[in-house]
Amino acid sequence: MRHRSGRMIRALPRNGVHYSCNTGYAFSVVLLCMSLLLLILSIPSRSPNPNPSFQKLDPSGLLCEHVLVTGGAGFLGSHLCEELLHGGACVLALDDLSSGSMENLELLREHPRFQLLRGDVRHPLVLEGVQRIYHLASIASPTHYDVRRVQTSTTNYLGTLNMLELASHEGARFLFTSTSEVYGEPEVHPQREDYWGNTNPVGPRACYHESKRAAEQLCSDFEHERGTQIRIARVFNTYGSRMAADDGRVVNNFLRQASRGANLTIYGDGSQTRSLCYVEDMIEALMALMKLEGEHIGPVNLGSPREISVLQLARKVLTLTQSNSSIIHLPALEEDPSRRQPDIQKAAQLLGWKPKTSLERGLELTLREMQGRRLRYPRPSGKRHLLLL
Repeated sequence: MRHRSGRMIRALPRNGVHYSCNTGYAFSVVLLCMSLLLLILSIPSRSPNPNPSFQKLDPSGLLCEHVLVTGGAGFLGSHLCEELLHGGACVLALDDLSSGSMENLELLREHPRFQLLRGDVRHPLVLEGVQRIYHLASIASPTHYDVRRVQTSTTNYLGTLNMLELASHEGARFLFTSTSEVYGEPEVHPQREDYWGNTNPVGPRACYHESKRAAEQLCSDFEHERGTQIRIARVFNTYGSRMAADDGRVVNNFLRQASRGANLTIYGDGSQTRSLCYVEDMIEALMALMKLEGEHIGPVNLGSPREISVLQLARKVLTLTQSNSSIIHLPALEEDPSRRQPDIQKAAQLLGWKPKTSLERGLELTLREMQGRRLRYPRPSGKRHLLLL
């Protein structure tokens, strides 16, 4: 049949499929598109997840317990990694170094049973063979989380969700480090685990304590719905070596100010109290809680039952450092807790644990390490980038 333009066309059956006059050309285009599609599908996808997937935690085949420590380059995390290695474990530390430091791991980097992965807990991690997960990753300093509220909230909630999914998939026991901040401005003193707290869900510290409370709820849900082995540690104020210079917490502030001959700054009248636990005692408690057998243990307070006012602490630091610094008072911080003291009867009964290091001895050890670190690292170092050791 010929079109009025003179171009040949093909008649179509009434119920047939319409083809253009150049069927061969169209068919070639279809084949080309399909080939391109197959080629694209054959290219390995680039996942937006920045955390590499691990097939084996311990590729060397060492016979040891395989342990993941999130926040492993931080203050508590680095001490925990060290003690786990001393106990014979194979340890993978996961840290994005946003608040942790490579300096904290300088003694571990060459250890044959230690690896460091730079990654973000807010993204899923695939890790075969992990048996224990200590989930410490968090922005814990008020100075830091006040300016990184969204990161703090999402790290505590999404990070915990991702690590719980990993624990559930691998059948690993999971320890979550919560905080005494879940008690807020307490109306019960000392604070017991069955006290639900008194918090402001939209206050200046809410990004931290509310996301920790929500993460505790996630842990409980995984335990009841999926049978995940859960341990929840409510960590009270802890101090010691490797505290970040800019973390803004009271022991760190006072020791550094007194060492420089600067005035010790107290926010408010100094009557607010803290209970201060030395880092070695805290690590011992965390490891004991992880080893504890049983189901539905619930949260456990970990910290020192010795209560001291901030003003008394400042005077102790001045005596220890033999500093001529003065104590000055600045306006009180908004929603700064007036009292902190854990009831640790549950920890004593279940773990046989209580702190051994006196406050005076702990401050002395912390000051000594702080002075030694200043000699080793006289100037702030630049950014450090590490994928895997």
